[in-house]
This record gives sequence, structure tokens and C-alpha cells, in this order.
Amino acid sequence: MKPENESPNGSEIIAQLNTGKLLVVSRNRRNGLILFKSYHAEFAGPGAGVGSTFDLDCKRAVAVGNFSLVVPESYEERQTAYKTRRQWIMLTKQLTDRSDPLERAEKLLAQFEAFFDSQTVANLPDDVLAYLVGVLPQTVALARRSGED
Repeated sequence: MKPENESPNGSEIIAQLNTGKLLVVSRNRRNGLILFKSYHAEFAGPGAGVGSTFDLDCKRAVAVGNFSLVVPESYEERQTAYKTRRQWIMLTKQLTDRSDPLERAEKLLAQFEAFFDSQTVANLPDDVLAYLVGVLPQTVALARRSGED
């Protein structure tokens, strides 16, 4: 895979996604991309395919960690990227299957802090994280405070 863009801002990412070209979140870094759709957000972690036809409706994008996109160079790399995107979606679904909003927020924070460092997670706004698991930003703020205890 060849590099496409190093640490782009949200509008640059949206422009790349709107081309319809498949890109891959770099597997070689602790990074990811939060993609905002009309009514929900999705997290695409390392190895996940982004762009193509399934992200043309993306309204906003937030890069997380040491972010980088690469271009898949083979059919196998594209297939792996699609499968990896699905795995990240299924992981998020497991978090949203919990009925208690505070528990969803706490589990999301725990997952993110296990993958990224706590400073990276602390820098993510509450509303960004809330959209991932369908809770209010105040619930994420409460989960952060309860995690500090």
C-alpha cells in the first residue's frame, strides 16, 4: 500500500472520501477515523477501508491518533480493507447493544483508552464519542468523571 495523506484535517478527509476512491486507514499506526453520517457515527480503525461508495454520505470526519491513509494496491488488499471495516463496525455494535447509556459510554471510553493513550481519548470531544454509541454528550462527560474515580 502506498501513502495517500499524512494527518489531514476533517475537510481534507471529506474531500478524499467524496472522490469515491477506496482508501485504507494505515495498519502501521495507532490511528482511526470517526465518520459522521446523518444519524450516527462509525469508527474505522487500522486496516479499515474508507471512502468508496459506502462513505459518500459522510458529513464530517475526525482523525484519531497518528492518522494516515494509504491506497490499496491489489484486489486482496481491498478485500481485506472491506472485511476489516466490517469488524470495526461489529465491535462498535457490541458496545451499542447495551441498554444502559452510561454503560455504553463507559465501555466505549474503556475500549478507546485500551487502544489509544488516555491523552488522545481525553482530547476527543464528548459529542464526537457520544455519536458513536448513541448517547448524549453529557453521558460521555459523566462516564469520563466516573472513570476518574
